[in-house]
Amino acid sequence: MDPDTILLDAEDRMDKALDHLKGELRGIRTGRASTALIEYLKVDYYGSPTDLKSLAALSVPEPTQLLIKPFDAGALHEIKKAIETSDLGLNPQVEAKQIRINIPALSTDRRKQLVGHAKKVGEDTKVALRNVRRDANKHADHLKDDTTHKIPEDEIKTLKDEIQEILKKHEDLTDKLIDEKSSEIMEV
Repeated sequence: MDPDTILLDAEDRMDKALDHLKGELRGIRTGRASTALIEYLKVDYYGSPTDLKSLAALSVPEPTQLLIKPFDAGALHEIKKAIETSDLGLNPQVEAKQIRINIPALSTDRRKQLVGHAKKVGEDTKVALRNVRRDANKHADHLKDDTTHKIPEDEIKTLKDEIQEILKKHEDLTDKLIDEKSSEIMEV
């Protein structure tokens, strides 16, 4: 692996970790209704766990309400059961061939719990980012032993510094995303 490939691979993997974080944060509940809250909820559909967004049309008819219209009316009760057993604290109401969910206001304690969860997800992302740095640094160390392409040690040190800069940039973005989500959760 040459130095440019190592850098590109590290940055690509760190970008993917940030994308995962953004998806996780979208699923954390705030005071407003959002379909992201339930999109990836697993529903037991004929014996296989399936994302809710694959089974139903999801919409937000009002700021504090979600509406779920299953494509298959037979899945209605399985969807209701999945929402009730999830850790979201939601109470689905079945109306004819659809499910309506009123999003209750969050208590201060619940808001603090959600902020704590967001920070934990952020720390997990930072661990993933540091693992990418570790792998990239290992690849850089292997360049010293490569006899076909003799790369000077100062270039390897520069490469490691660049890897560290990429890590720092991604950690700062992670902190920014967590701070934004935390203030959104605490907003009444």
